[in-house]
Amino acid sequence: MQELNLTERCLNENSDPYYIFIFAINSQVTKQKYTYRLSKFFDFINIEGETIQLRCRIALEKEREGNSEGKWLLSNILKFLQLQKERVERKEITGATVHNFVKAIKLFCEMNDIQIPWKRITRGLPKGRKHANDRSPTIEEITKIVEYPDRRIKAIVCTMSSSGIRLGAWDYLRWKDIHPIEKNGEIIAAKIIIYAEDEEEYSTVLNLNTTDKLVRLIPKKGKNNMTTLYYSKPIFKSYRIYDIPVNTNTNANTSTNTRRLPYSW
Repeated sequence: MQELNLTERCLNENSDPYYIFIFAINSQVTKQKYTYRLSKFFDFINIEGETIQLRCRIALEKEREGNSEGKWLLSNILKFLQLQKERVERKEITGATVHNFVKAIKLFCEMNDIQIPWKRITRGLPKGRKHANDRSPTIEEITKIVEYPDRRIKAIVCTMSSSGIRLGAWDYLRWKDIHPIEKNGEIIAAKIIIYAEDEEEYSTVLNLNTTDKLVRLIPKKGKNNMTTLYYSKPIFKSYRIYDIPVNTNTNANTSTNTRRLPYSW
């Protein structure tokens, strides 16, 4: 008997609650974030298990024991969110973080037919910022970062500062999404398609300096023979990780802290 595909598994009344949960998520990045936040909630209510699938199943079974009608889970959700509100008051996290926890837990409940009065719950939540409390890096900061002796780091930093893309966009970027812009036979910039073929697709522009750094990453055989297969390759494969120092010291051996960045090829 052939294995049921994901859609059939999610629509089957005996499906695993985790697969029902992730069925509603299209983005791989969002799936990872929601799964992480749901796991944090399970940690708080002492739902143990070797896998997230098992933990989801245990949580659903505990909720349905004795026809609690959402009371067991509701009680634990309120306790969890009260803890997060206290963390906001201590300025350990922001109000937006609390709302992100709610999104993951709410989706799990809705997809598994658990009735929770979310309107009443969200009334008591702290308000989150609609924009990040950050700033663009200065030219001096960017210059210091790209001093790290790895040409891939220069391409990553320059692309993100030139185009304004988020880190998660690298999961979708392919070489075919970059389109050089020419003037009088010379490349002056490049158009880049973000989230290609997705409902969130949009385009932005890379300056000449950034375009040149990306082109330098193309293997020599690729420059002369850009086949359809090559065009479909990711620019940076995020499932292979390359660690670089967080600080700006160009001597990699002196750093003890590392930061995860996409790894090319």
